[in-house]
Amino acid sequence: MRERGKTLANSHIIAVVGGKGGVGKSTFAANFAIAQAIDTKQKVCLVDMDPKACGDLGMIMGIRPKRTILELGHHEGRMDANLLMTYVAQHSSGIQFVPSVLDVDQLAGLEPSHTAKACSHLLNYYHTVVVDLGSDLDSCGVKVLEMSSLILVLTMPDIIVLHHTRKIIEKIQNLLFPMEMIKIVLNRFSPRPGILPQMVQNNLKKPVLSVLPEDETTAAACLAKAHPFVVAASRTELTKGYFMLVRTIAEQQLLQQLSQLKKPSDALSRFASGKAARPSGPAAAGKQDSNIVVFDRSQLKDEKPSDQWAALKQRIHKQLIETIDLKKVDTETGNDPKKKAVLREKTKTVVVELLDKEEHPFRSRDEIQKLVKEVLDEALELGPIQDLLADDTVTEIMVNRKDQIYVERSGKLVRTNVSFSGTAQLLSVIERIVAPLGRRIDEKTPYVDARLPDGSRVHAIIPPLSIQGPMLTIRKFAKTRLTAKDLIKYGSLTEEMADFLRACIEARLNIVISGGTGSGKTTLLNVLACFIPSHERIITVEDSAELQLPQDHWGRLESRPANIEGKGEVNIRELVRNTLRMRPDRIVVGECRAGEALDMLQAMNTGHDGSLTTVHSNSPRDCIARLETLVMMAGMELPARAIREQIASAINLIIQQSRIPDGSRKVTSITEVVGMQGEVVTMQEIFAFKRTGMDKNRKVLGKFMATGFIPKFVDELDQQGIKIPRGIFSVA
Repeated sequence: MRERGKTLANSHIIAVVGGKGGVGKSTFAANFAIAQAIDTKQKVCLVDMDPKACGDLGMIMGIRPKRTILELGHHEGRMDANLLMTYVAQHSSGIQFVPSVLDVDQLAGLEPSHTAKACSHLLNYYHTVVVDLGSDLDSCGVKVLEMSSLILVLTMPDIIVLHHTRKIIEKIQNLLFPMEMIKIVLNRFSPRPGILPQMVQNNLKKPVLSVLPEDETTAAACLAKAHPFVVAASRTELTKGYFMLVRTIAEQQLLQQLSQLKKPSDALSRFASGKAARPSGPAAAGKQDSNIVVFDRSQLKDEKPSDQWAALKQRIHKQLIETIDLKKVDTETGNDPKKKAVLREKTKTVVVELLDKEEHPFRSRDEIQKLVKEVLDEALELGPIQDLLADDTVTEIMVNRKDQIYVERSGKLVRTNVSFSGTAQLLSVIERIVAPLGRRIDEKTPYVDARLPDGSRVHAIIPPLSIQGPMLTIRKFAKTRLTAKDLIKYGSLTEEMADFLRACIEARLNIVISGGTGSGKTTLLNVLACFIPSHERIITVEDSAELQLPQDHWGRLESRPANIEGKGEVNIRELVRNTLRMRPDRIVVGECRAGEALDMLQAMNTGHDGSLTTVHSNSPRDCIARLETLVMMAGMELPARAIREQIASAINLIIQQSRIPDGSRKVTSITEVVGMQGEVVTMQEIFAFKRTGMDKNRKVLGKFMATGFIPKFVDELDQQGIKIPRGIFSVA
């Protein structure tokens, strides 16, 4: 063992930083350290310095350490190899492991000086020390960077992750670390259509050192057994990627070259003093990166109201919060109408008293009543959108910012004259919607999907993703279930088309509804699902439960997002797999938007006839291409022809639902999937909507017509006793 202060020849620290939580950084650090030890035949130590994921590395490795960096940094006197071994935990792969602390409560006692001293001891004995720093830098992490030769920044092919990765890279560069030290590792990459390595390089303005493939099955199985996959699954492409990274670092002699770079000696003091932060204020506005927007909620306190009315509402709202704990009473009342009514009356009394003490120009009875109502709506309900939700003529509400609210009426977008009194009030309404559902929206998770108690679908997104402030979109839930007769009355399809589709549902044909956003896919799916015979068992799978079926034998499944710790997510694909164990007669998936398309097709091909789903696409041909892309997202490396054969054999009908320029929704095509011809899925259109022009009111003119083709499955339907008059297929 060398004397303290003299490190082992050619010893190096490799710092691992996550571009964002959830990129697989801890799993990477563990497997990379083991691969480094196996391939180089050198001594390697793995150190857990991630304050937000204390204990994760130990769980991944299957190790329960007893001592820490904190203790090693406090050691006084001589340190030899035997003594050092009492601080580190052994792993069967040959590497050693030591965490910064055993409990988050101990983090307060860990200082940069302790970290530096502990790292010096490790460098005296190990050739490579791999340090997991987490996805955000603290003072101890900065001290590790000062002692490092290489900084590996882990990212993923995801827009939000890349945004956060760019921020962490800039934070390191602002501490004056050489750019050459920072190397990008692209984790969980899949060759499906999406973000490619070149796009990552362009976005981060740095080359990608290594691309590690996505292999969720291997990673999850090894994690469950606490066996790192570079040992437990040595033949997988995932493991090969890790060893290729180790060899790339060795072949390019990165550690030797980068260790010669001049590193900042004052990075820690710069970090502590805040000099590394970007300049603020008007003078620095032009220097800021326009792609990076920080949402500082403290700024909301200084937000200036647009007029006297808004200013008064803000003052009353603020005083009301100081008088009543609104969050507590809101939680206690829940969705009980009686409790809500009592709470509203009590709060109204307080608001009136507060108004009496204020000096303001609004003295008429109507003005006071309106003011009280608006304050109560913002404090206890959903603010100015409360009345819009009660308006039956409104089908969608779109809040672009606090003072810009649009609605959809009769298919047309109209700007309203209502507004929130401030951004803080809009944000509190969004939080009021998502909190009862166990979901959250903050800077770490700046968007969320949810639903209101009446079933209305909600999407909210806040800065830094929405530049102008929080945005809210509500797709209203119909109070009365639409039927085929309603669609015929609205001109969405003809009676003959409706009868034809009813027969197809009863005959258990597999149907996909294709259409763009807001085209009415879910509405049509709901109508078609109502045609399913009442004696059959139906299982529906949705992101946000919207379907309203009259049948009794109906099971509803809804996906679940990750919890506050980033765990517990249950996606659509997992739910589709679960339905297969629930003895369904019919599987209805609200929308296929990812790998669940493969599971849906397999279900359709293995006895679950009569299944229904929707897909985002603009034509039946686009629908086939879209399904092909979604199947590829499942991670199965299937040939394109095999995927198309699955699609051709599984799907019988594609119904194209479209939103016409005049705002109306129509079934613009009903197309039969015939089979395969060479490499192409063949189809024939049965019904179509032909546009003929527009009238003086800009309403689209046209007519539904048969194309003359008779579906091949009509004879099969006859054998089942389901008669379809051949005349409906005749060209008029």
